[in-house]
Amino acid sequence: MKTLIQATLAFGLVASPAAAAELTVMTAGDQNMVDYVNQYLGPLFEKQNPGVTVRAVGTGPGDAGSQKILERFEAQSKAGTATWDTDVAVVHEKFVGPMVKGGYLDKYRGDIATGTLVTRDNARMALGSNVDGYVMPMFNSQTAIAYNPALVPNPPKSYAEIAEWAKAHPKQFGYNGIKGGASGVSFVMGWVYAFGDGDAKKLMNGPFDEAETKKWDKAFASLRDFTKDATLTPGNAGTLDLLSRGEIAMGPVWVDMFYSWQASGQLPPDLKLVLPAPGMPGQPMHYVIPEKTANKELAEKFVALATSPEVQAEGIVKRFNWYPGIDAQHVQASLDAATWNKLFKDITPEDLAKYGKPFPIAPYNSAILEAYERQAMN
Repeated sequence: MKTLIQATLAFGLVASPAAAAELTVMTAGDQNMVDYVNQYLGPLFEKQNPGVTVRAVGTGPGDAGSQKILERFEAQSKAGTATWDTDVAVVHEKFVGPMVKGGYLDKYRGDIATGTLVTRDNARMALGSNVDGYVMPMFNSQTAIAYNPALVPNPPKSYAEIAEWAKAHPKQFGYNGIKGGASGVSFVMGWVYAFGDGDAKKLMNGPFDEAETKKWDKAFASLRDFTKDATLTPGNAGTLDLLSRGEIAMGPVWVDMFYSWQASGQLPPDLKLVLPAPGMPGQPMHYVIPEKTANKELAEKFVALATSPEVQAEGIVKRFNWYPGIDAQHVQASLDAATWNKLFKDITPEDLAKYGKPFPIAPYNSAILEAYERQAMN
């Protein structure tokens, strides 16, 4: 495997003298996001850029954390602040569109070498907003169907086959509805993509059309019947827990949680994953650079390092079991065979490219959740 020095040389990231500066990285997400910067990525960048100090500031988990960053940018923009207090931010994809629309972000991806290593649609469109050039994915988090091969020797390969299997095996498919975690939400969105009479691409990319929401009645009627045969779990962890105890044989999960549970011994090692056609949603976290950063060149160098194949391999894949933000084929040479085979043995990069879908744009997302409560749970 290439050394880190070799990898960074390839992308022009060799250590070079730099004037003393503090690079502030504001990140939404759990504490592990802050720890990742403070304990791994920051020290690595500081070593390559003597005199630079990297400081991570966490704004909290979930959408609320990204909302705080958006509000911070809005406030500084309205105040006419010449240079802002953030150099790099890590935010959920749904907040990038409003940031671009507000004029808060630098269009930097074309200025860094690693920008050419990203071709997935979610680096161009974020829930219906054109963000092309403004983002680099930190990682891609994906949902999939986990199953017990001892109970399901021939797993369903599509939503249609899942529906047939669940009818033949009552209560053996478990999901959390739309409560307690987004794995169940993702499964519901995928169901509408699969069985809705409208255009799934329109749900993902917009624009919003009220008439489109009238085309889901058959999908929700079938989902209501499906749910009667299913086991409702208490959340993301609840689905994994029931799988680990053999109380269900199949259910939607976040891939990184699945592998982390297996690594810690909380989940049997023989459980597997499948990503069914026509696909299930996942979501990236994005690196963005504010338009008014005081350290534009350093910020770009930081994101380039963070999205280099070596760092994506060591930091994103090995440490967190996330899918890389850059295209997976560029990371393979920087991973040992065992790690690559573990992450991609069930769901290949080709599967991800074909069946990894974005969530619907916000108005459709809300409409689907409302329709689920009204039509699938009554």
